[in-house]
This record gives sequence, structure tokens and C-alpha cells, in this order.
Amino acid sequence: MKRDTRLADLGVATGFLILGVLLLVAIPEAHVTWPTSFTGHHRWWEFGPLAVAFLGSTQRRTRPIPALAVGALVVALGPLVVGVTGVGVMLIFCDLLYCAVRYSSARASLLVATCAATVLMLATILSLLLSTPVVTIRVVYNVALVLGIPMLWAYEVRQYQNRAELERQRAAQSERVAELARAAAVAAERARMARDLHDVIASQLSAIAIQSEAALTTMLATRADERLREILQSVRRTSIASLAEMRTMIDLLRSDAAASADPRTAPHRLDDNIVSLLDAGNANGLKIVLLDQRPPGDDLPASVDLAAYRIVQESLTNAAKHAPGSTVYLTLARDGGLLRVEVENELPDHAVIGEGGGVGLLGLRERAAAIGGRVRAGIRNGRWSVHATLPIETKGKA
Repeated sequence: MKRDTRLADLGVATGFLILGVLLLVAIPEAHVTWPTSFTGHHRWWEFGPLAVAFLGSTQRRTRPIPALAVGALVVALGPLVVGVTGVGVMLIFCDLLYCAVRYSSARASLLVATCAATVLMLATILSLLLSTPVVTIRVVYNVALVLGIPMLWAYEVRQYQNRAELERQRAAQSERVAELARAAAVAAERARMARDLHDVIASQLSAIAIQSEAALTTMLATRADERLREILQSVRRTSIASLAEMRTMIDLLRSDAAASADPRTAPHRLDDNIVSLLDAGNANGLKIVLLDQRPPGDDLPASVDLAAYRIVQESLTNAAKHAPGSTVYLTLARDGGLLRVEVENELPDHAVIGEGGGVGLLGLRERAAAIGGRVRAGIRNGRWSVHATLPIETKGKA
């Protein structure tokens, strides 16, 4: 950025130099003659002050105060050395005065304004002492124009940009406040959801687990039906597992790092829990046929593993709900970079077939889409089929 500024300053200074040279060549009379020269007036000497002013102009924004000092020195000594002040030199001086007020610090700008007012006052006093009032008015008018216009212009531009910067800061602060308010609202909602889960659902699951344990104890004492005992054992296992998941969800809702890639966001893995899923499905009356075609030791990313687990879990739950007692065919396979999960169950008699747009299937589609996968559900070969393809290498997070 600083290099670009220097190049731009060099370009502006070169433009002023070319303009000054053209004025000296084309309009030699375009200057102010002073009777104070120690050496006499030689036309070609006017290029000397112009060249020095050009050197100062090359630093017009990077070092505005030293550049203005060079320009002021040229304007002050020019009448003494060459006896004239060229229009090109005055243009450069006005530009340097503008840059000194515009680009320097507030203290430096105030110093420049003070010096300009001092020069104007001295010019007025000297003119009154050495000339007539009419000449004094002309001197004051010309000096005030030369010094005042660049300074007032620079001051207005500086004030405008300061106000614009202040407005940008206010807008950024308002955006930060709004973001903090949104974060606070989300945190409050998460805390409320955590309280509701803990106070209502978790307590109910605890009651189910306790009551099923009591029922099992009674049945063992009375030697009740083995099938009924298996169902109650499945109910107890499911309620305990659900309670553990509920507590994990509560912890996540209460945690500030809930969006991180911590393994807590994937409490269940397919390989570790496939047996419990099959046992739960069998306890619900399903006949599950598992066909696992994956290579041994197939390690899946946590997001893919959790998504596959939820797809199998939801599919078995739907089969037990809509086709109780049916045979379910569960297929797990690896097709290149994809994990294929397919759950098919026989259709019950007089089944009402929908479009597969229930809330559970919608959630599975969203979960699969989050990791770049796809879930399709519908009738296939006379069976209800849930077919999912999940990419092994994913950028999403479950």
C-alpha cells in the first residue's frame, strides 16, 4: 500500500513538473516578478525552483510536513534568488499545503494552520508599513487565497472522512452488538431446551427404566413367560440407552463448544451398536437378516458412522411400527468411496403406502445431505426400501 502511494505521488509530482515547464516555455510571462533578486532575473533560472519543488512533491503524502517545508522554502527564497515566482511553483506549493493539512496528524495540521495565520499576519503588517492601504488589501487578499483555499478544502475533506470512519465504526459496533444479542438468544434457547429435556423427557425415561426393572424383578420371582421377559429387557435397555443419549444432548446444549468436532457429537457408532440394534428389532417382533459386505476393519469417519447408525435405527423403528412381525433385510456394503446402507422390509397386508415424506425420513435425508450423501425411500421389488449412499470422505459434520 505504501509503495502504491509513493508511485501515485511520483506521478502527481511529474504532472506538476510537466505543467510548470510547459507554462515557462509557452507563457514566459506567467510569473510574479520581485525586485528583491540578489542575482538578477534570468529566465532559465526559473527551472531551478521548479525542480526543487518537484522533489518535495514526490513526498506529498508519505512525508507531508517535510514536503511542505521544501515547498515553503522554495516560495520564500525564490524571489531572493531568481527574482520571480512561477505559476508551477505556486501550484505545487498549494498542493503541498493541502496534503499537509489532509494527511498529517491532527497536531501537525493545527501547527500548519497556525503558521499560515502567522504568515498572513506578518504579510499584513509589512504591507501596511511598506506600502499603501490599497496595496495592503491586495496583498492580504492574495495571500489569504493562496493559503486559505487549500487549507479549508483539506480540512473539509478530512472532516468528511473522519465522520465516515466514525459511521463505519458505529456500524461495526452495532453489528457486533447484534451478533452478541443473537448469540445470547441462542444460548438462552439452548439452556431452555436443556432444562426441558432434563426436567421432562429425561425424568420420564428414568421412570420407564425403573419401572421395567421392577417388572423384570417381579417376573423373575414368578417365573413369567420368557418372551415377555425379553421384551421388558429390551425396553429397559432402550430406555437406559435413550437416557444416556439424552444426557449427552443436554451436555451439548449447555456447552459453549457444541459446534466443535468433538467426538461427543457422535455418541453412537454403527459397528459398536449393530448388535444392540438387531436385538431391539428382534425384541419388537422383527426378523432381521443382516448382510454385511464391508471389508474387515472398515473404519468410517465419525460423521458417516453416526449417520449410518441413525439410518438403520430409524428404518428398523419404522418397520416395527408399520410392518410388525415382518422380515427385514439389512445390507451394509462399501462401493468405492461410498458406504451403502439398505434396509428393506416386507409390506404388510392392506398397507397404506405414502410418499416416504415423514418427519423421521426427512431428518435422515437432511442428515445424509449434511455430509454429501443421499437417502431414498419407497417401494422396491414389492418391499419398502430405505436406500442410503454416504461418501466416506466428507466435509460435513454430523
